[in-house]
Amino acid sequence: MNRLKGALARPRAGHVTRAVAACCGICLVLSGCGLVGGPKTVQADVPDEMTVTSPDFSQGVIGSAFTCHGSGKYPGIHWSGAPQGTKSLAVVMDDSAAPITPYIYWIVFDIGPLTTNIQAGQIPAGARQARNSKGTIGYDPPCPVNQSHWYRFTVYALGSKLTLQSGASVKSAWSAIAQAAIARGRLTAKASP
Repeated sequence: MNRLKGALARPRAGHVTRAVAACCGICLVLSGCGLVGGPKTVQADVPDEMTVTSPDFSQGVIGSAFTCHGSGKYPGIHWSGAPQGTKSLAVVMDDSAAPITPYIYWIVFDIGPLTTNIQAGQIPAGARQARNSKGTIGYDPPCPVNQSHWYRFTVYALGSKLTLQSGASVKSAWSAIAQAAIARGRLTAKASP
């Protein structure tokens, strides 16, 4: 009986390590599937029916002008396919490979429902920008250090206009977008050191 008590009171180190590793693995898998954490919490049933392109990317590569190695202005993003019922649009740029929580480089919201693009360096009239993960308002140009990173530009069709001011926090802007999203489209591109 004493052996049993001791075994229950003190789990073996290998079991604890495996249990912790399993829990971490499950969290990472769920995060990658869009079920928990950061900007991956948009409802799973939001259809990917929009098309997103950029005249400023060549063969899936973000031009250096749009990174920290260039002027750092944001690239042009074009989209089509916003469904009926779209009241506004939002654009979110993130690095899905950032550890645990995705890093948000840019959030633009309250884009007019008939708008089909953001021109490089020009926010559409009436649109607003939230803070990024760095804490500044607007675009934080990507600056990969040791290796190339893939960045996602996701356009969300929203069923309402957001009741946020320019400079809203990442968390509040993201939460409002996630709640109002009725459709989305995504463009993934990489930047190199």
